[in-house]
Amino acid sequence: MTDSPRTISVTGSGSAEAEPDLLTLSIGVECRRENVGAAYGDAGGASAAITAVLREHGIQDRDITTSGLNVRAELNWQEGRGQTVSGYLASSMLSVRIRELAASSEIIAAAVAAGGDDVRLNGLEFGFADPAAVAARAREAAWADALVTAGHFASLAGAELGKVVSLAQLSGFPAPIPVARMQRAVAVESLTVEAGESSVSATVGVVWELLD
Repeated sequence: MTDSPRTISVTGSGSAEAEPDLLTLSIGVECRRENVGAAYGDAGGASAAITAVLREHGIQDRDITTSGLNVRAELNWQEGRGQTVSGYLASSMLSVRIRELAASSEIIAAAVAAGGDDVRLNGLEFGFADPAAVAARAREAAWADALVTAGHFASLAGAELGKVVSLAQLSGFPAPIPVARMQRAVAVESLTVEAGESSVSATVGVVWELLD
């Protein structure tokens, strides 16, 4: 029998920051009307107006996605009558990817103006159209962190690092920059969208052989 080699297992983490080049906007429409036809028709009209304005500002069809469509009755409880229908609510949601961040404030303002009082802004998130390069730097930072930690422990144990026995990436994801949910679009013309920086993080688990 041979003795099993001594090993050391280390987890390293790292991140990389870069200026985002993609903004994903969630914009919706909610129409409350007395009858279902009016609610549905007005919601469709508002959504079509928003979509048309987005296209006028250079947003491609591939970057506009309808993510929700709902029509329901709104009910009230009245003593002696039970539940009664007070109206109908039609809603839809658009997910819009904006690639020209310098024009994002103007695009959002135009979309809100097109939809009018029925528009709802549900938030936005910055990210990367192609996160591969940033993710690679994050992995390199995670590897460097693991290597330094493993080297330190090996030194404390009076040993040296040998070959890598195993390596696994445990996680890696962009950290979103949230914007507070806005139930109504108010004074959007004065809203300035600042991209700042987004980050990608990575975590690796590495096992090294320990040499005497």
